[in-house]
Amino acid sequence: MDLATFQALLTPTGQATLAAATALAPTDESFLAHLQRLQKDYPPALAKAALDTAILRAKAAAKFSRAMAMYFTREALEQASGERISRYRAGRYAGQAHVADLGCGIGGDSLGLAGVVPRVTAVDRDPLRLAMAAENLAAYGLQERLAWVEADLTALPWPGAGAFFFDPARRAGGRRTFSVRDYDPPLAQALAWLEHAPAGGVKISPGVDLDELAGYDAEVEFISERGDLKECALWFGPLRTAARRATLLPGPHSLLADPAARGEVGPPQAYLYEPDPAVLRAGLVTTLAAQLDARQLDPDIAYLTAPHLRPTPFARAYAIEDALPFQLKRLRERLRVLRVGRVTVKKRGSPLEPEVLIKQLRLEGPEERVVVLTHVEGKAWALIGKSV
Repeated sequence: MDLATFQALLTPTGQATLAAATALAPTDESFLAHLQRLQKDYPPALAKAALDTAILRAKAAAKFSRAMAMYFTREALEQASGERISRYRAGRYAGQAHVADLGCGIGGDSLGLAGVVPRVTAVDRDPLRLAMAAENLAAYGLQERLAWVEADLTALPWPGAGAFFFDPARRAGGRRTFSVRDYDPPLAQALAWLEHAPAGGVKISPGVDLDELAGYDAEVEFISERGDLKECALWFGPLRTAARRATLLPGPHSLLADPAARGEVGPPQAYLYEPDPAVLRAGLVTTLAAQLDARQLDPDIAYLTAPHLRPTPFARAYAIEDALPFQLKRLRERLRVLRVGRVTVKKRGSPLEPEVLIKQLRLEGPEERVVVLTHVEGKAWALIGKSV
């Protein structure tokens, strides 16, 4: 979709086309059939844009509560932060009078900021995304708090904001870029903006190589949502409140490093804990172990074990019924004694593929269990248990 087509989509004819497309409940698979049908009654470009919008709105419902009134491109939707995450992050800016949203895209982060800050300047070099962002903020009634600037971030005259949030492009030629030096603009660009606004935040990939962040004086926060690792945020200046943080949404629940925590290793006990991926990426396994009075099964494996259950939002817990050095025949026999017919296989440190193991077990029975393949002090083990 280009800007002219998007503007046409906002006209009465465009909105009628969009309503007709939405009524068809289109999917990627049914797109061509519905396009042929719509083109009989509406201009071809509008019909295509309307179908794309209807499909993307359905997909965006997992991220935005008002997705059915919003506009997206496919790539921008994939890159946009969800409403819950953007609003959580915006809380860091409470008390700021003016924030620049640099690389605003279709407005996902502007949405969160405008709910907290009275004045937001949203900047992007793509006029189509800026136009969509304006409509998306209007869907939430927050458009009056936004000023829109079309500009290249590397040549941006500073808009006078006392704080900024920067979301660099992490794709080139349709492919993801993984090094912060290859972002567009690169992460180092943020250092120049800190001279204008010492309160800065940056969204980066959660798979970032932490060694690349060694030269940045920033808090590193990994954020997961319902157990799915979503992103990493860097916080500079007064927005920095820790060195490393793991945050779980909804909640929020945050875990900070405990310098006094010391990792211990030992054999399986009554309960197994599987830390949230944000905890793993933040390197806070020993901190969590100290909170749970637990220890690791192996120094290189992030599973924790403890004799007593302590509920925590930072890990999934399993009651362990049996634990044994891994041997296919022994594992099969033990599961058959328990009358297990269905298993969920989890693994960490094991080369075995869960689907292959399940076929090899050849189980029958009414019970269901979790089988964990891992290492215990350097040796392959299997743990059998249930979620608690």
